[in-house]
Amino acid sequence: MARSGKEYLQALRENPPNLWYKGQKVEDPTTHPVFKGITHALAELYDMQHDPRYRDILTYEEGGKRYAMSLLPARSKEDLARRSAAYKLWADANLGMMGRCPDYLNAVLMAFEQSAEFFGAYADNVRRYVQYVRENDLATTHCLTNPQVNRAKSNLEQPDPYIPLGVVSENEKGIVVRGARMLSTLPTADELLVFPSTLLKEGPGADKYAVAFAIPTNTPGLHFISRESMAVGDSSFDHPLSSRLEEMDCLTVFDDVFVPWERVFIYKDLQRCNTAYAETGALMHMAHQVVVLKNAKTEAFLGLVSLLGETIGADTFPHVQEKIAEIIVYLEAMKGFWARAERDAQPNKYGLVCPDRGALDGARNLYPRLYPRINEIVQQIAASGLITLPSEHDFNSPLAPYLEKFLQSATLPARERVQLFRLAWDMTISGFGARQTLYERFFFGDPVRMYQTLYAVYDKEPYKERIRQYLGWKTQAQPEVVASD
Repeated sequence: MARSGKEYLQALRENPPNLWYKGQKVEDPTTHPVFKGITHALAELYDMQHDPRYRDILTYEEGGKRYAMSLLPARSKEDLARRSAAYKLWADANLGMMGRCPDYLNAVLMAFEQSAEFFGAYADNVRRYVQYVRENDLATTHCLTNPQVNRAKSNLEQPDPYIPLGVVSENEKGIVVRGARMLSTLPTADELLVFPSTLLKEGPGADKYAVAFAIPTNTPGLHFISRESMAVGDSSFDHPLSSRLEEMDCLTVFDDVFVPWERVFIYKDLQRCNTAYAETGALMHMAHQVVVLKNAKTEAFLGLVSLLGETIGADTFPHVQEKIAEIIVYLEAMKGFWARAERDAQPNKYGLVCPDRGALDGARNLYPRLYPRINEIVQQIAASGLITLPSEHDFNSPLAPYLEKFLQSATLPARERVQLFRLAWDMTISGFGARQTLYERFFFGDPVRMYQTLYAVYDKEPYKERIRQYLGWKTQAQPEVVASD
């Protein structure tokens, strides 16, 4: 059932993940200086599910119980619309800056559950696991690619065959896995999902890497090793985003981790691993959540640059209006992708209604190229205002009168002007903002490979045929007419 923020925090305290920061075990993420911001921000999202204003958007009722809307089975276009309304509400609450809200992987799990037949002998494992997540309203994270030791070599050609995650052994109770994965974002989740995200190549011994499973984040032998934090302070004035939304990214190490059979979803099956996301509809549903999130994020940037220009009186300049209008165009394009994805949705062979892949592929290939430009526009409009940013302490010091005089703006007193520009700084050029830019560049993987995949799967034949017909070429649709005597 839909849980509260208090319940999420209590679960973290009682069963903390095996999380490490700067060589120290994080005993309680809810109070740790680096992780308390994101854990309490997540708790606020869970609490929204019980707010009478949002309950019917964020949850659905079944059997007298309330469940997270992101786990609502998508059996119609109306269901897709209900799901995206929930995505949008949570995304707006954090300006689209939280890439691993629990609804992201809930979309994947829902698709797996509804297409469970794909998993063959492990289908019931998938169904039971998703029901477990639904009943307990758990937060999940996942780990994606193998460590970048030598990308020119296959898994089996690495210095150690268990640098990439692989199966070491099996017995009647389960399997043992060893190796590492990048990149677990949001290690303060309850559960870790492990699925291959890149193409597994066939070859002798390669099947040990073909595995998919889920385990609790506190499983023995599992370690989340954090990068250095972007949260450099807990003042929401000085660090409006990083103080609350530092999700953290981790190297995930599996030191002979035991996985019981009931938690295994794919085992030594390269074909299923390589096709799981597309065949089950999980790819389309995760992309659906992402497109909604990017819409929310772009709206936030439009609001930001509009206020920046207005605040310093720059919005009357034609070149500033042009830049703001450029973001408007990007936003309308993203809205179009979102609308068409739902309008042209179709059921897959398992009966799961999936948003249109063409629209989603367009969005997820375009946005990584738009985002750095949006970031640049903020910097061009804000200019040196992104540098002259005294702290909250300065405004509470004897220096405050100077700040009030020299940092006022056309429309705002100094404190509010600095607060706005600090948000712009945290969205773009702070460590948090820079990480967001890198994150957006590679959200769905290597952009070149993504374009190659799009080229391979996109049906170009109708457009080629149109050109053939225009040029008067003979085509399969126009059989040759043999003249009679």
